Amino acid sequence: MGIFKRFRDMTMASINDLLDKAEDPVKMLTQFLRDMEQDINEAEVAVAKQIAVEKKFKQQVEEAEEMVAKRDAQAMRALEQDNEDLARRALQDKKEQQIRYDEMKKQFDVSKENADRLRSQLSEMKDEFNKMKNKKDLLIARAEAAKAQKQINQAMSGFGTDNASRGFDRMSEKVLQMEAEAEASNELRSGNRSLDDELNKLEKSSGVDDDLAELRARMQAKKQS
Repeated sequence: MGIFKRFRDMTMASINDLLDKAEDPVKMLTQFLRDMEQDINEAEVAVAKQIAVEKKFKQQVEEAEEMVAKRDAQAMRALEQDNEDLARRALQDKKEQQIRYDEMKKQFDVSKENADRLRSQLSEMKDEFNKMKNKKDLLIARAEAAKAQKQINQAMSGFGTDNASRGFDRMSEKVLQMEAEAEASNELRSGNRSLDDELNKLEKSSGVDDDLAELRARMQAKKQS
């Protein structure tokens, strides 16, 4: 049956292949299990139909077997009562019932074999489905770990490359330039401050000389008086 063949094709390799293509492994695994569960439900319906066929043939076999035994007993009683004609008719019907029994028995054997095979396959499907359910969390964890590793690898692929090194060198040169400019500005400012200090000193010195000249003038005036 197509259902069982399709289910047998659902192996761990196919799951891993789906995970490789999946953008969301959680959703993909959930959908995968949902599909498997649907296949199981369809298989159960198919198995139930085959079991019904098996039971039907079994009933017909049992009925034919009972008729064979019944006609045999009836033929014996008829013969015991010296009714040979009735015994012949009973034996003739017994033959027909035996033919029917043989045919129904063949059909029953085939239907039972099919039903047993489908039962076994359905059991395997359910076992595999339960295994997949148990492995779902593990597969999701593996998928998430692989996804994280892939992201890290992509990030690391550009880490420490020549472009990055050149970028750091440019930034280092820029910082050195900024420091040099700051130092030059500070020296210029310091030079301007020294000139101002000297001029201020000159102004202060000029004031003292004036005071000293005034003081000498006063002393001279006092002597003359």
